[in-house]
Amino acid sequence: MFCTIKVAIQYQVKTDDEAIKAAAYRLTNARGQIESYVFDVVRASVPTIDLDDVFLMKDELSNSIKQQLSSAMGSFGYEILATPITDIDPDAQVKRAMNEINKAKRLRAAAEDEGEAIKIRAVKEGEAEAARIEIQAKADAEAKFLGGQGIARQRAAIMEGLRESVNAFKSEVVGLDSKTVMDLMVVTQYFDTMKDIGAQPKTTAVFLNSSGGAIEELAQAVQKGFLSSLPAAPGFSQPMQR
Repeated sequence: MFCTIKVAIQYQVKTDDEAIKAAAYRLTNARGQIESYVFDVVRASVPTIDLDDVFLMKDELSNSIKQQLSSAMGSFGYEILATPITDIDPDAQVKRAMNEINKAKRLRAAAEDEGEAIKIRAVKEGEAEAARIEIQAKADAEAKFLGGQGIARQRAAIMEGLRESVNAFKSEVVGLDSKTVMDLMVVTQYFDTMKDIGAQPKTTAVFLNSSGGAIEELAQAVQKGFLSSLPAAPGFSQPMQR
């Protein structure tokens, strides 16, 4: 492939008399001579390196040109001030190919960065989810603990209320023992419960036992289930709703 390299040569005649005489009488075409040396250095150096390295080694190539010119033109009274390379222009097809290569590299790097970002995001989301689950579990445990304390206090308050009610009923009505008062209270609570069930909009009917000993059986069954958590009496019919 061919590559055009532009080099700007900055030079001047030395100020001493011998240099002025040499520049005036020993060399008739200084520009042509300098160009010859520049072509010689560039043609000898550039073909030995890759195109990408030409861009990277631009300063080294410029220094090599300056050294060669300073050595050659010094005897003719000329001083080389600088030899900067101002432009490197490869063939148009080569430039397109280089652009495609760089584009592919950058796309690959972008894809790698995107994949790394997705991985980091997934890890962070997993950590956040784990932290959320841990916090939720602690909150649920604390809520259940407090709920248990609330239920225990509620039951204690119910038992205290029942005890006070039984004592007050016994003191007001003479001749009633604790069991009779408790049976009456349990039956009253049972019918209050049936009333609340019947008041629900989706409840169409409530069936109760209507036999002669229903009240006594009801009191015994409810009292046994409420106080001892045992199953209801075998002969007792449970209410039904639909």
